[in-house]
Amino acid sequence: MPYSRDIFEPAASSSQTAQFWVRCRENLPADPLFHYCALAFASDLGLLATSLLPHPTSLFHGEVYPASMDHSIWFHRQPTFGDWHHYLTDSPWAGAGRGFCRGSLYDQQERLVASVSQEGMIRLRR
Repeated sequence: MPYSRDIFEPAASSSQTAQFWVRCRENLPADPLFHYCALAFASDLGLLATSLLPHPTSLFHGEVYPASMDHSIWFHRQPTFGDWHHYLTDSPWAGAGRGFCRGSLYDQQERLVASVSQEGMIRLRR
């Protein structure tokens, strides 16, 4: 897979995808608001990391400072976030110290629960 040695330069093939499963480990109250909030919080985890896939680092190596510039979420149905959700992410563009990412969260019945988009700033630690 081609990658850029510099996170400030777009990779030759900058479109990247990732997927993982996510849920709340704690028992949430029955009030749907808690499930919406937990899913919204979790939707930020790992999303910006997708933009770094073609680069020789990750958000988890401690070499970069990530910061969310914006984060939007659209709920399509009420989540039950004690259950597992399949999170599909993609990053159609990354470069100039920024990454743009999108995500889709599906419930166990493969129904779309939420859509997410985010642009983040990524700076190297000196």
